[in-house]
Order: sequence, then C-alpha cells, then structure tokens
Amino acid sequence: MGVLRWSELLAGSAGRSWRTVRVERSVLAIVHNVTAATRLLDILPLWAADHRIQTAFTCIGSSAFTTGTTEFLAAHDIIPIPWAEAMSQEFDLAVSASYGGPLHEVTAPLLVVPHGMGYNKTLAKPGSPEARKPVFGLSDEWLRHEGELIPSTTVLSHVEQVDRLREHCPEAVDVALVAGDPCFDRILASVPLRETYRRSFGVHPGQQLLFVSSTWGASSLFGQDSSIVARLAARLPLDEYRIVVALHPNVWHGHSPWQVRMWLEDCARAGVVVLPPEEGWRAALIAADLTIGDHGSVTFYSAALGTPLLVTAAPEESLDPESPIARLNAAAPLLDPNRDLLAQLESTARSHRTERFAGVTELATSVPGESARLLRTAVYDWLELDEPDVPAEPVAVPLPDVDLPAPPGQLVSVEPGVGVELRVRRYPAATPGSWPSAAGVVLVAGVRSPSRRMLELADVVLHEEPCTAPEQWARASLDALPGCLLAVVRTPEGRWLAVAQDGLAVEFSAAPDLGAVCGAILHRWLRDRLVPSEFPRTVPVRSGDRRSTLGVSVQQG
Repeated sequence: MGVLRWSELLAGSAGRSWRTVRVERSVLAIVHNVTAATRLLDILPLWAADHRIQTAFTCIGSSAFTTGTTEFLAAHDIIPIPWAEAMSQEFDLAVSASYGGPLHEVTAPLLVVPHGMGYNKTLAKPGSPEARKPVFGLSDEWLRHEGELIPSTTVLSHVEQVDRLREHCPEAVDVALVAGDPCFDRILASVPLRETYRRSFGVHPGQQLLFVSSTWGASSLFGQDSSIVARLAARLPLDEYRIVVALHPNVWHGHSPWQVRMWLEDCARAGVVVLPPEEGWRAALIAADLTIGDHGSVTFYSAALGTPLLVTAAPEESLDPESPIARLNAAAPLLDPNRDLLAQLESTARSHRTERFAGVTELATSVPGESARLLRTAVYDWLELDEPDVPAEPVAVPLPDVDLPAPPGQLVSVEPGVGVELRVRRYPAATPGSWPSAAGVVLVAGVRSPSRRMLELADVVLHEEPCTAPEQWARASLDALPGCLLAVVRTPEGRWLAVAQDGLAVEFSAAPDLGAVCGAILHRWLRDRLVPSEFPRTVPVRSGDRRSTLGVSVQQG
C-alpha cells in the first residue's frame, strides 16, 4: 500500500486504523461557491458535533463564481479534498446546497437544500435549447441525469414548491421533503435581538436604518444602477438615516473584492456601512426600518419580516412567474431612481401596512422554526443513527463585525427650531459635486482622509479623536489653513474645544459624534455676529429625532 491520502483517512476503511476518534459514519459536504457554503454552514452544526460522525468537504468546481471559496473555507478552518478523491471514497451521506456540476457522480445518498429563498429562477444548463426555461432546482434538467434522479432527498421550504415540482419533474415528488428554511429560521430566532443588532450598526434612537440589498447579474439593483447607494447617501441626512448595503457574494467574487471595495469607496466615505459578502446581511435585515432591494432572496426575507420595501424592476424572463419572488416583485412598490429618493422612502414608510404582502411572504416556509428538527431527523435517518438527546433548534445569527465609517467631510446646517432649540441637519460631503452652495451650510473637514479641495474650502477642520495639547493643534491647523474659520478638537477629558482664527476658544460638552455640530453652531453664532457674552450656557439641539443639550463655556476672548 502506498502513502495514505488524507481523503482515505477521512472516509473509507483504509484509514480506519489511523483515526483517533472511531467514527461510525462519514458525511461529504459539497461546496459550489461562497453562497452555497454559507448555507451549508447553517445546517452542518446539526450533526457536526456528534463524535460518531466525520464531515469532510469538497469543492465541485462547477460554479462560475468559485473565486474566494477556498479562502472562505480556510477562514473557517476547513480544508476541502479534491473532487476526484472525494468520488473515490465511500461516504454514508452527501449534502449540497446547490445543483449544478457532476452531482450524478456521487454514489452516496445525496441530500440537497436550497441556498436561497426556495426556487424561483428560470435557468438553463449550458448547451440547453434556448426555448426551454427550466426552473432551477425544480426542473427535470437539474434533477435528473440520463433519466435517473440525482438527489435522494430534495429539500423544499414550502408545500407550494411541491406543486411546481410536480409540474416540472413529477418523478422527484417522491424524494421531496418539506423541511422549511434554515436560513429564515435563524433570522426569526434573531428577531428578539433587534435592538442589539441596531446598536452594532451604530443606529441612534430615532434614527432609521435603510438596508440596500442587491443580488448579482446585470438585472440586479447594483447591475442596473451601481451609483444608487452613493446617491442615497448624498440625499439622506446622517442623523436621520444609517445606510447599510449588502451585495451578493457573486458580485464580490465575480469582480474581485478589491474592485468592489473601490467601486463602493465613495459610499464608505459617505458613512455607508458596506457589509462583507459572507455574513452581516441577516443582522441588517432584522435591524432595518426600510429596505431597497431587487429580485433576490434577501428582499423577500425582508418583506417576510414586515419591513417597508421598495424594489427595482425584476427581470420577468428569468423568474418563474409562479414563484413567490416573482409575485412579491409584482406587488411591491417600485423605486424610481429619477425621482426624489428621500420622498419615496418617506412615502413608503407612511403607507406601509405589515399585512400588505402576507399572502405572498407566508410562502417563505410551511414550517417556521422547525427546519433544524426536520433536517436533523432526515440526516440521522439516512445515517441510521439515533439522534442526540438535545433538541435541534435554530441559532440566532452573529452580531455584525463591521466598521462604522465616519465621513471625512460633513455639510452641516443650523437653523432655529422650536423656542430656543436649534435644528441641525448633516449630510456627508463625500465628493465636491455633492457640496451645495446654499447660504448657511458649513463644510466641516475631518482629518481622516480629506481631499485637498475639501481642506482648502472647509469652514471648520475637525479632529475627532482625543488629542493632547488640543489648543496647540487647533492653532497650528488654523495657521496652515488660512481660509478655515474654526478648528474643533476632542479634548483628553472628552469635551469639544472650538478655536477661531481670532483666538476665541469655546468648549462644548457634547457626545463623541457631535464635534461637527459644535463647530457649525459656533460658526452660526459668529456669522450672526453674536459676541461671546451672548452665547448661551446650554443649547438644546435637535438632529432628526435625536435631541441633545450641549453645554457651552467660553475660554477666552
């Protein structure tokens, strides 16, 4: 016998004497791409902790979006074995989260789960007649090879899919299992943590989280209008909206993560939270107050949670007209990119009724909350093992690990509100083209990555981190920027010090994110020709629904 291959150690009799744990069964997880891998990781914990079972991984290599898959698996300490080696070993069960590729080569019983919200797309295999429009995951073209069924069990999330399966591939009805949607069940299990997720995204009380989601392809939201997020960021007040964007992994890995980050750099510079392709989108769904989406599964999940929704036009030719996603897109209000974006969001929020899409969104799952139990039973039945005594339950999704970018520049207006209250509105000054010429709008340039032009045109320069010798920094900065009226800096004690070109220094007691507001208020007082003795000791401020009271102390002048 030659050198023992690792695949033989994981499965089969040849490596039995080399194993530390004497496992009784082996399962092969078949990975198509990052999207499918994330869905597999939702269900693998149902049996992966069982010491009687060894789980191995292989990449089938059939997806056009395999880039990034190996790196994603490595980040989870998963080392796949080559496909050819996997096919040479004996496994007791194979599990896949997608169709496509030579799944017919798998000799073990094959269980296939969806990697999205059911099966909705019409998608032909390469080389298929153009006239045919098979439904991916439900049609004969995907479920059979040379007349033989490929899956031993095909998992469906809702009984409505059984009817469509019977229409497109009646032979597969006998192997269909309606076991719900494990991805959506995890979302539902996470709903009680909504406020926790909102805090993770930096959402203030009274602030709304706008979630923008795009699937992949030319007909997706991002494919139709790649600048829509940047335009939303320029139009929506910072204190009233937190924007979070999630692009399908196939966008990231189809164009390369570096390229996508460069395309979204202007959004990040405007304070938009750009989620990584693997996780975070479910937390954003739960935290969202409004969603803009397309014909992807994420949009459907958002509607199923009852969130107000605007959608972009769906490609009718690539959706099964009987599918839930096609029906949702036909009923949901359309986003018009040429009309006032803020007005459309406000109108959608006002007119929304939770029950509006209930007749469609109830098609997400026939057995809400039960997928873990049903899937684990199916797996253990195939493995002919008794199930563990602990119940199989959905687990809440992780807290998002995201950066909360602060715009390098802000446009701040200060106007009288009710009584002595000041009304403040802030917008990101991401690009010079977004800077309005309206009187009274103050351009505040932060010290993190401002452009040269922003520094040259700034009314206020802002240092947001606590700074030793803050007054020295302020005066040196003003000397270097003679066109700038004020320098605002965070003191070691956590207050804000604003220093003017003429030597005036005013200290504000305010929240860590209100430095730009302090600068804009002092700028307004000086513009209105108030003298320091006329400055109030406290000033109530409203920005969106957020109310603050700032303490004011004149240091000199």
